This record gives sequence, structure tokens and C-alpha cells, in this order.
Amino acid sequence: MNATRSPHPAAVSEQSLNHPRSLTAFRSTKLLVGGYLAISVLTLGVIVLLRDDTAEVNAAVWVRGSIVVVSALVTYLCAVRAARGSRSAYRRLRIISGAMVVAIAVIIALPGTFPMWMKAEQAVCGLVLIAVAAIVNGKHLRSLFAAQ
Repeated sequence: MNATRSPHPAAVSEQSLNHPRSLTAFRSTKLLVGGYLAISVLTLGVIVLLRDDTAEVNAAVWVRGSIVVVSALVTYLCAVRAARGSRSAYRRLRIISGAMVVAIAVIIALPGTFPMWMKAEQAVCGLVLIAVAAIVNGKHLRSLFAAQ
């Protein structure tokens, strides 16, 4: 008989998800991503409050602030779903956390487009996302979600 692999890897076991290292990694990830979401929402609030100050809030700030809130929400949802064993959410979490760090580095490096307060906020978000990327790309979670 010719055994073929299923296009869908086996589900992550409850035992693996409830391993102390898994629980710690997911708890840390959700806390960090929750912080990223909170900072992003607060930043959008600041943008609304400063909307009449064109030196501090321009079109690029509105666009970036809105995109960051949406990406932070998607990242949080992926973290929650990954903690429940979703391989696709875990893969998205790895991609988003890494891609956002790169995007933030570009934002910080761009001269003149964004005010210093937003670059500082993005730097904080970048540090948070570097920690997330380190956790989700760590050996334990990668082995947990490896195709079997």
C-alpha cells in the first residue's frame, strides 16, 4: 500500500499545549501582543486628540496609526488561536511579528515623514514585537507546531 500524507498535519495535542513551557510561551506572547494592541489603540486616541495640529498629525500618521491598530488586533487574534493549537494562526503570528518589526524599522528610519513622538511609539512597539518574534520563533514553539 502507498501511504499518502494528509494535506492537513495532525492537530497539536492538548498535552503539548498544556506543557508548562508551552503555557509560559503562550502567556508571554499574549501579554506582549495585548500590550502592543493597547499601545496602538492609545496612539490612535492621541492622533484623534492632536488631529488639528498638522505638525504632529499628518495623513501618514493617520494611515500608519490605523494600520497598526488593525495589525495589532489581527496579531492578538492569531496569538489566541495559536495558543489553542491553530497551526495557521501560529504561522501568521510568526510572519506578522517579523514583518511588523521590519516595517517599524523603516518608519523610524524615514526622515521627516513621521513626527518624533510617533517614531518613539513605534520603537516601543518594535521592541515588544521583537520579544514576540523571539518567543514564537523559539525552539519549543517551532517544534510544537512542526508538521508531523
